Amino acid sequence: MDELTFHTRLHDPGTILDVGAHDGLLAVPFSRLTGSRLLAFEPLPSAFARLDAAMRAAHGGAVPPHVALRPLAIGAAPGTLTLSVPVLEGVVQEQWASAAKDYAGFDSVTVQRHAVEVVTIDSLGLHDLALVKVDAEGFEEEVLRGAAETLRRCRPVLSLEVEERHRALSTRDVPALLAALGYAVRFHHAGAFHPIESFDAATMQVASPDPAVFAASDPYIFTFYAWPVERDAEIIARLA
Repeated sequence: MDELTFHTRLHDPGTILDVGAHDGLLAVPFSRLTGSRLLAFEPLPSAFARLDAAMRAAHGGAVPPHVALRPLAIGAAPGTLTLSVPVLEGVVQEQWASAAKDYAGFDSVTVQRHAVEVVTIDSLGLHDLALVKVDAEGFEEEVLRGAAETLRRCRPVLSLEVEERHRALSTRDVPALLAALGYAVRFHHAGAFHPIESFDAATMQVASPDPAVFAASDPYIFTFYAWPVERDAEIIARLA
């Protein structure tokens, strides 16, 4: 099950957060879910420009009133950070843009660096958060730490891309943080959801941290799903 199917099946009216919206692959369909307000965050300027253009194209030339696009990063505390983007043979690898790693030591790449403003999810003061999607290239733990109060208050469902190649032990630490907040964490493989305890990074997620190395394990599982433990039976039924 992909992220869009997951969130569509579990859709409830309320606020949607897309953290790391890139060029709108999920933000655009999220904007069409009924009864929702979408806040989409993308700190990389080139990707944000495409996000804005895609959203306008999808809604008759203007960003609709229920959608807010923000060129900001999400983190554990407000301030600024450096977003590092590797460049491979002259091609900017936007999908690797990260605040968690600086790509030092990789001889095959050069690096673009962007100073970006950071806000926390908790600073948004949300009371109806229903859905969160996080794609932060190793910065997921900081995103969640800055969202702890909101997650306790609103109990949204989440999908997160979490990869060891961007941050060692992240497939252990991010689920542990979510568990401490009262969340069940699962992954989808071979047509079924499995508890995080059955995930083995050594066989299910093997890839190089070097953006010039493209080989990866089969399977390569990097999308994880989380929901409040008190809603487990309800959500499993809705996903069936």
